[in-house]
Amino acid sequence: MTLTQLRYLIAIADSGLNITLAAERVHATQPGLSKQLKQLEEELGFSLFTRRGKSLEAITAAGAQVIERARIIQSEAANIRALAANLRNEAQGELRIATTHTQARYALPSAIAGLRKRYPEVGVHLQPGGDAEILDLLERGQTDLAVVSTAGTPPPAGLALPVYRWDRIALVPRGHALTKIGRAPTLADLSAHALVSYESSLKPESSLRRAFDEAGLPLRLAFTARDADLIRTYVGAGLGVGVLAEMALDESDRDVVGLDLDGLLPSCTTWIVLRRDRVLREYALEFIARFAPHIDRRDVRRAFDHGIATDDWPVPPRWRDLDLARLAA
Repeated sequence: MTLTQLRYLIAIADSGLNITLAAERVHATQPGLSKQLKQLEEELGFSLFTRRGKSLEAITAAGAQVIERARIIQSEAANIRALAANLRNEAQGELRIATTHTQARYALPSAIAGLRKRYPEVGVHLQPGGDAEILDLLERGQTDLAVVSTAGTPPPAGLALPVYRWDRIALVPRGHALTKIGRAPTLADLSAHALVSYESSLKPESSLRRAFDEAGLPLRLAFTARDADLIRTYVGAGLGVGVLAEMALDESDRDVVGLDLDGLLPSCTTWIVLRRDRVLREYALEFIARFAPHIDRRDVRRAFDHGIATDDWPVPPRWRDLDLARLAA
């Protein structure tokens, strides 16, 4: 068997058994990928997939075991290549960052701009998604690092580095009734209006939903989206009161205004999440140093090299205190 065959096998599994999509993802032809799969099954002596006609229908029990080990082999091969590149002091490559729209739009540009100044031959590729999808990409080895947020404990998997803390604001059209009450809105105030918020608010574990449930108040969601810009647009269109991250507030907006919620909802923390079994390229460490400058990169190295459970990272700054120009310098 070859590394190419194992890479094709993983691509098939991660593409929902769609051979055409898998071939596109690994830049191969469909016949070529099918041929390599057939050769691998012949060498192993059993089928990795059940079939219906020419289509793959399901992963066999034996196939699941092979794919699990193939992922480990692929990960270690990537680690060897990363280690060799570091030892050669290579300054080129690719950095894949899985993150949400809000982080990609408002938090990451300065740090990525700074990284590109230091490593102009490194391509940065953003992979958007919801927090659960992002962590799944990291678990599957399909991204180099994840940038996610939680309202409470750190993400459950990998090595989580705290980047900054942020709060949510209410966003309303100018002249809205909530702008005239002379104080920060309460949950009862918000409950009297239809809300426009993130798609994650639909989940039972949502901190927004929990806050309303604990207060015994109904949560009326008129519109949800992953995209903070869409939320802002629909608030401006009069669909309801927005509840979104404070960094998504654009002070130049003429149609909407942000209202401080004064600790009404739990504060959130944005994290960089890394797989502990990955060898980090030097430019990945450079990105971490720029995006989370309060964390010493030597501590990150020690956490990886010695398996340290580093729970005592410095307290991250608040979003409103960040110097974004410094991150890009």
